[in-house]
This record gives sequence, C-alpha cells and structure tokens, in this order.
Amino acid sequence: QAQLVDAGGGLVQAGGSLRLSCAASGRTFSSYAMAWFRQAPGKEREFVAGITWSGTSTRYADSVKGRFTISRDSAKNTVYLQMDSMKPEDTADYSCAADSRAFASIAVVTTVYKYWGQGTQVTDST
Repeated sequence: QAQLVDAGGGLVQAGGSLRLSCAASGRTFSSYAMAWFRQAPGKEREFVAGITWSGTSTRYADSVKGRFTISRDSAKNTVYLQMDSMKPEDTADYSCAADSRAFASIAVVTTVYKYWGQGTQVTDST
C-alpha cells in the first residue's frame, strides 16, 4: 500500500529555517510530480511548491518564492522542502502529495493529487 510520511516540522523563529521531508513507501513515485501544500487554521489548503517527475522543473507560490526550495531524491523516494527566512504567516500544517497523472506538469489544485502525507506542523515561535 502506497504511503507518504511527512516529517521535519516544529517550532521556528521568524527568520529561521526548517527542512521538511516526505518519504514514500509501498511504491515509487519517480514518474509523478510531487508537491507540498499547507493549511493554516481557519484557512483553505494552499499550494506551496511542486516539482516535476524529473526534478528539472519547480513551481512556487508567490508567498514563498525565493525563500522555499523543493527538491527530490528519487533514489530515496523522498521529497524535501527547505524553508528559509521563515515568517509567522508560514505557520501551518504542511502535507506532501503525489500527482495521480504520470509525467504531468505541476498542478496547483488539490484534485489531481491522489496520495497525501499525514502532515507535519510548522509553528512560529517568535
């Protein structure tokens, strides 16, 4: 059974950094785009960053562009989200997701993502 496991969340001060990871098991997602979404209390889930199956193209929400970096290690079946220069508004529950469409471009809508991690909480401690 395919499973995504998110990890790396925690408390972070404004200006600090965190690195989230999303480890896949049960199957390989090397042919699928992967993405990170987040949901803050009382808000809709929003797209944060995505990476193509090949890892050669990425896409970011305007709110995190220049501060966050998504990457993937296909050999480890793992996706990462490096978060730098963090802001209080980055506080949210972060989940990774795997696209249901092989070799597709990065989608920002949740409906095309079939597999989801359980989420990892990131909280501003400032």
